[in-house]
Amino acid sequence: MGAMRAFFDGVGFFFQGLRWVARHPRWWLFGLVPALAALIVYVVVLIFLGNQVGAIADFLTPFADGWSAGLRDTMRTLLGIVIFGAGLALAVLTFTALTLIIGEPFYEKLSEKVEETYGEVPSGHDLPLWQSIPRSIRDSLVTLFYVLLFTIPLFALGFVPVVGQTVVPVLGAAVSGFFLTVELTALAMERRGLPRKDRFALLRANKSVALGFGVVIFVIFLIPLGAVVAMPAAVAGAAIMVRRRLAPGPATSPRATPPTAPPSAPPAAQPGAGPTTPPPAPPTTPPPA
Repeated sequence: MGAMRAFFDGVGFFFQGLRWVARHPRWWLFGLVPALAALIVYVVVLIFLGNQVGAIADFLTPFADGWSAGLRDTMRTLLGIVIFGAGLALAVLTFTALTLIIGEPFYEKLSEKVEETYGEVPSGHDLPLWQSIPRSIRDSLVTLFYVLLFTIPLFALGFVPVVGQTVVPVLGAAVSGFFLTVELTALAMERRGLPRKDRFALLRANKSVALGFGVVIFVIFLIPLGAVVAMPAAVAGAAIMVRRRLAPGPATSPRATPPTAPPSAPPAAQPGAGPTTPPPAPPTTPPPA
């Protein structure tokens, strides 16, 4: 029961992010810029793949050249569909990573703005852009490795009757959703100085929340243009979830500590007030005779 409640708490954090961007439409438009750029990249790549998929299928099946025309064409058509479907699935899985890499400055600012509405923004762990982008690329490649480690066996199991049409889609959505959460929470967690291993450990300790947040986003991303429209809300929701559930509490950094106030001067005399009595002079010792 607790796990199910935590799952729906994760779903709720996405809708909190959606509500935040609905109240701040200029920031939603701001967050659309990198998502649209990533969409253009994927559209170009998928169009190229669609035009070349027949040639790729022919190249991969030289052994079918001697088959009858009907059997050869059927087999190569099915292989082409599988290749294009794999490319489409890979595009869905990597869209978030590429969008976050392209839009690192955009989403960093958006995430900070979300946290500002909840209080003090954690600080003290910022990196310059020339360091943060290579780190994001490295972390995304590690995450992609883990995604493929799970999805390749699931893809093979998809051909098993019954299991491939029932269990595998559910497991695939869970795996994809969890790693979407890994990607989306990286900005807010890095702001708290959490390295990749600690981020993974924190999300594993809160699997139900992470799954609820990521699965609903994965389903929305499957809708045409859903990934573009929902990306700012996903970033906002991730910032809220990290702040309020995964890593709550004030920032512990030098810049988070307010500076000590300088000593205040004595109050000035008010107009019309009586004469002020000067403080007594310190006693002096007369010089020796």
